[in-house]
Amino acid sequence: MEKRFKNTAIEAALKSGIFIKNSVGRIKKISFKGRVNIVTDIDKRAEAIIIDKIGRAFPGHSILSEESEPKKRASPYKWIIDPLDGTTNFAHSFPFFCVSIALEKDGVILLGIVYDPMRKELFVAQRHKGAYLNNKRIAVSKTGRLSQGFLATGFAYGIKEARDNNIRN
Repeated sequence: MEKRFKNTAIEAALKSGIFIKNSVGRIKKISFKGRVNIVTDIDKRAEAIIIDKIGRAFPGHSILSEESEPKKRASPYKWIIDPLDGTTNFAHSFPFFCVSIALEKDGVILLGIVYDPMRKELFVAQRHKGAYLNNKRIAVSKTGRLSQGFLATGFAYGIKEARDNNIRN
C-alpha cells in the first residue's frame, strides 16, 4: 500500500480533529437525520476538511462520507469517512468522540485511521501490518474467556426501528 494513502489520511484526521476539539461548546446548528440521530454544523465542516485533503491528493478516488452524497469515481479505491464519530457526545460536550477514516480497494479495507482529539490518540491499522496507537504496536487481549474479559458496546441510532438490534444478544 502506498505510504501516501496513510500519510494523507493521518493529516486529514489530525487537521479535522484539531478543528473539532477547538469547536467544543461552539455548535451553531443542530439538525436531525432521524429520530435521535443528529448532525451539527461542526460535523459538516470537519467533513469538508477531510474531503478537501483527500480529494486534492487523490481526485480519482471515490468518497463515501456520512454527511454528504457519495462521490463515485471509476476507481478501485473508496475512502469511507465519519468526520465526527460520536456527534451526540460532542453535542453534549461529553469528551468521547473521534474522527474515523478508512480506505477500501475493491471491497477490501486496506487502512483505518481513528483520531481522538481530546486525548491526542491516533490509531492506525493497515492490512497485514497490524495496528498502532501513537506509533506503538497494539494487539487484542490474550484473555481466553469472555467471562474474564472486558466488554463495552454501544447501540446504533436505529435501535428502536430495527428488528434485529442485538438487544437479545
